[in-house]
Amino acid sequence: MFSIYILTYNEELDIAACIESAMLSDDIIVVDSCSSDRTLEIANRYPVRVFEHPFESHGRQRTWMLESIMPKHEWVYILEADERLTPELFAECEQATQNPDYIGYYVAERVMFMNRWIRYSTQYPRYQLRLFRHGKVWFTDYGHTEREVCNGATSFLKETYPHYTCGKGLSRWIEKHNRYSTDEAIETLHQLEQGDVKWRDLFFGKSEVEKRRALKDLSLRLPARPLVRFFYMYFLLGGCLDGRAGLAWCTLQAFYEYLILLKVWEMKHMPVPSLETKVSVSQTSTPVDVL
Repeated sequence: MFSIYILTYNEELDIAACIESAMLSDDIIVVDSCSSDRTLEIANRYPVRVFEHPFESHGRQRTWMLESIMPKHEWVYILEADERLTPELFAECEQATQNPDYIGYYVAERVMFMNRWIRYSTQYPRYQLRLFRHGKVWFTDYGHTEREVCNGATSFLKETYPHYTCGKGLSRWIEKHNRYSTDEAIETLHQLEQGDVKWRDLFFGKSEVEKRRALKDLSLRLPARPLVRFFYMYFLLGGCLDGRAGLAWCTLQAFYEYLILLKVWEMKHMPVPSLETKVSVSQTSTPVDVL
């Protein structure tokens, strides 16, 4: 058995289904970023532990969660409200925790958008570290999201989980990514000034995670990034095979890149205090706007 942390912020539409998908565990912990909707009311209907903590950033929220809320079990799984834990994945996680060779496991997501699995244009399989031994993994901030730091060897699971990226509607998705683009623009400036491209990882990385991160560092330095990203996703990755939903997904991702570039230009030429100082308010779902 392993404990499950669920991260939430204004997730009244998703929290019930998310908790119910995790009920195979006897220790479910909901960590809420001070929601203003009915998220906590709904969560408290279930046999789960509920905690609140003001959101600072993705990395800091996870670090606070792991340090402040002790799980019942040695192994933990991080689940977000718009994701689901399938019975098949749960069973594989249970089996994986018996292996003493690894302290954590990466799990691939299946992006669900416009009622369809976006298989090709999402670089499937894209892995996230979700299952790990408590005390062996911590998180740092990177752009609008986080990156894990592992004290030990990791591996990959075969089963996947569905991620309903647009379950709350396109308006919510666009609003969320408008905010995400602020943190990504700050990270872009930081990487261009102080970072570099790990060419060895790009071509000879030991895992998909290393190669994908090196590819992102390279993409920050490419001209016409929005057009390059659309071409890469729609034609090279095969997004055209994802149908109408794939076209919409690739178009939105190109728009997201363009928004990041606009904010990078703004930070360089029209500095605004709220953009010069990184006060990350990006939430797992919809944070408070800083623009």
